[in-house]
Amino acid sequence: MRGRKVPSFYSCMLKNKVEELLQNALEERQDLFLISFTFGLDNAIKIVIDGDKGVLVEDCMFISRAIEHNLDREEEDFSLEVLSAGAASPLTMPRQYKKNVGRNLEIKTKDDQNIEGQLVKADEESIHLTWKTREPKPVGKGKVTVTKEATIALENIKEAKVKIKF
Repeated sequence: MRGRKVPSFYSCMLKNKVEELLQNALEERQDLFLISFTFGLDNAIKIVIDGDKGVLVEDCMFISRAIEHNLDREEEDFSLEVLSAGAASPLTMPRQYKKNVGRNLEIKTKDDQNIEGQLVKADEESIHLTWKTREPKPVGKGKVTVTKEATIALENIKEAKVKIKF
């Protein structure tokens, strides 16, 4: 197989060891949770975390040290990057919605509806949003402000982002 790297036995062992160390660190710090874990063929490890109360640099350092201090670079060379999900990153897990209750979200549903509203409730299956909009008066001319609400199943969300206000 020319031009294509094949994972070595040591790389597979390294990946398993990193996953185990990561799991132990997350068990120790239950306020943090994993968003993504990638392990490249060149032993490039990338971990993205989030936290119930956000993520500080110290939290990323904690995860990094929990992994790096328990590996031997003499056995296998690797690079390790630990990042927070970031304010502009899409929400991907129910736990992320729960921590953002009270904030405004921009939602794009799988049927291409765009909804922007305040997240008032979230559970493992759905979210509940409210927002205000102007609509024509039922009688007479002019418009009136009405409060709308929607419950959206997480499985029907294509993309959800926290709307950041300045």
